[in-house]
Amino acid sequence: MSTTWFSRVVLPWYREHKRPLPWRASRDPYRIWLSEVILQQTRVDQGTAYWHRFVERYPRVRDLAGASEDEVLRLWQGLGYYSRARNLRMAAQQVVDRHKGRFPADHAALLALKGVGDYTAAAIGSMAFGLAEPVVDGNVYRVLARVFGIATPIDSTAGRREFRALAASLLPKDEPGEHNQAVMELGALVCTPKPACAECPLRNRCIARRTDRIGLLPVKVGKTKVRERYFNFLHIRVPGGIYLQKRTGKDIWQGLYQLPLLESDKPLSRKGLQTMISAQLGKGWTIVAVHGPVKHILSHQVIQGLFWELVPPPRFKAPSDWTLAKQKEVERYALPRLVERHLFPGRG
Repeated sequence: MSTTWFSRVVLPWYREHKRPLPWRASRDPYRIWLSEVILQQTRVDQGTAYWHRFVERYPRVRDLAGASEDEVLRLWQGLGYYSRARNLRMAAQQVVDRHKGRFPADHAALLALKGVGDYTAAAIGSMAFGLAEPVVDGNVYRVLARVFGIATPIDSTAGRREFRALAASLLPKDEPGEHNQAVMELGALVCTPKPACAECPLRNRCIARRTDRIGLLPVKVGKTKVRERYFNFLHIRVPGGIYLQKRTGKDIWQGLYQLPLLESDKPLSRKGLQTMISAQLGKGWTIVAVHGPVKHILSHQVIQGLFWELVPPPRFKAPSDWTLAKQKEVERYALPRLVERHLFPGRG
């Protein structure tokens, strides 16, 4: 069965209604790649400002490849998912080292770049190089599930396979990038979780609308368990400034700086904090004040943060992984948004 009708409908709609986003002004794979990575978990209005910031600081992929990790994390601060910022820098280095500073016009080679999955490789390949690779994101799942009445769960192996095959069958070979953007834009502007069906160019073909299943599609069965954590940040003021600690390991906020942290398995009282800090850092601490709790919600975690203002005991020697930052230089460090809001409350 021919599927050419789909593109014949969505492409004219897209050309009339698409948002004038800056990375759409050219087919530069570097700028397209930056936009895709930044917007993976970010609203377009927020992400656009970050995109401009990155392009201004690092106008070419070689500039990003030569940046330090701390510089990139600082520029990324506030977007969350900091592993993406680290992958961004490493992928830029791969483009420079392996491809002489030019993004490869090959799907497999794009997939080999750090942090680039099938979605991002297809986006870069189709939009920058005209490769006939289907892009399937949350917006595309929603449009296809409703228009074609597909109830296969989108978070199942069978569902991912089915939707990708369908998206590939709809893809025109002469305008794959434009088509991919059109379907994503339709999902972002019209076929939203609460859709504006009257504005949809596909409404007369939509099976979900015809069978009154719009609210039921797409189907997603998996539910991610949310983990609750209790962070006790130590706001220690000393004559030289303030102590910071760089996060390492495979946990959240890797590579960012925070106030020294004691994590507990439940909310701590003043007495509980005294007991914990005495056991880990020695006795003689004075609690000046406590702020919070402040709830900070991540994708699969909820952080309950308490900020303890403390005076250390006489002749206190800080652990080797702590950094004494001058008060006026603290903002130069890449901080988790939760910590930044405590230290600089006026920023919101």
